Amino acid sequence: MSSPKSDFYPPRLNLPFIRFAQLIAPGGAYLLYQIELDVDYDSLNQLLALRDQRVLLLPNHPTFQDPIAVFLLSGKLGQRFYYLAAYEQFQGLLGKIFQWLGVYSIRRGLADRASIAQTIELLSQSGCHLVIFPEGGCSFQNDIVMPFRAGAVQLAFQAMNRSVKQGQPIPDLYVVPVSIKYRYTQDMTAVIEHTLSRLEQTLHLAPGNDRYERLRIVGERILTQIEQEYGIENPLPEPTSWDQRITRLKFHVLANCEQQLGLTSAPGELDRERVYKIQNALQEKAEALDTIAAEPQTLWNLEAMRWSMIRILNFDALHDGYVAAAPTPERFLETLIRLEREVFKIDQPPPKGHRRASLRIGTPVNLKDYFAAYQQQRTETIATLVNQFQQTVQSNLDQLSQSEH
Repeated sequence: MSSPKSDFYPPRLNLPFIRFAQLIAPGGAYLLYQIELDVDYDSLNQLLALRDQRVLLLPNHPTFQDPIAVFLLSGKLGQRFYYLAAYEQFQGLLGKIFQWLGVYSIRRGLADRASIAQTIELLSQSGCHLVIFPEGGCSFQNDIVMPFRAGAVQLAFQAMNRSVKQGQPIPDLYVVPVSIKYRYTQDMTAVIEHTLSRLEQTLHLAPGNDRYERLRIVGERILTQIEQEYGIENPLPEPTSWDQRITRLKFHVLANCEQQLGLTSAPGELDRERVYKIQNALQEKAEALDTIAAEPQTLWNLEAMRWSMIRILNFDALHDGYVAAAPTPERFLETLIRLEREVFKIDQPPPKGHRRASLRIGTPVNLKDYFAAYQQQRTETIATLVNQFQQTVQSNLDQLSQSEH
């Protein structure tokens, strides 16, 4: 008999296990994920100077392997970090291992009170280093960050405010923007050709000569098939870009899923937030039914909507011209991997080749310097700082890109 699921998974630090994991992590990351960490001395020194401080690290999130890169960083520093991760990751033994490493859960799209309380508690502790990915999920793109969510900075201020209400001095709490950029270390021409050919064969497309044009033809075929699947046939006014078609597709799918589940979205609410709310509603319905296998095969049954949400997240940050603007092996393969996820229905395709994860730290910002402004204008202060951190991460990504050429 399986044990009942918990609504919240707290961190359960196991220090000997963390030290062992940090010891073997470089080799494991290299063998299993073909990743090695590259971090400059200035970045390391900035973090070492904050060893005994409260620190909130805000990395971008281009791949599923980013937590591994940040864990490798913790090993280089000889420190333990806490990590906030999606609730869905805490299954079976792997979930227990995450908890031993200092990971705890959040149910995205909900007001997860237990997770919020845990975050405030951690950020109230001297010397705590907490990692939160402020994009709220994988962007699947190496060079451009998605809009940062305000929650991490908001909770940091709440932790400081709690200390002040308890009669303590305003504490130092440093926010550290972290930029992660991956680069393949070998010639990826053959891998790109193989991936393109496999997609073309599956989609019954004749191979062409120009690699970028072949990518566009594959993408066009996939987008057309998805539109037909959802019954989207009315053409948009010419000229029609991929961006317009993807926007229309997301609106159609999200609106229909929300209608089926009795949900409403707020004006201007980000598509990603709408997805998380739909996923939570689907999970609740699936648990109530105990199984979704016996459902009738309709376009909007639970399983179909679950897959639709994976699609939306897969293509959420995709935009026309991303590869054309900088046709690097990384951008080519990022886009091809998205298409593979769609065509072959696989969540995480295996690594395409060895990558160096370059990590750069932005200048740490002490929220103590902004606490008075926060007390006067909370929303405006948080929004200004979140935008600043996002710009810092993007700027350092741009610099890392330029340093490759």
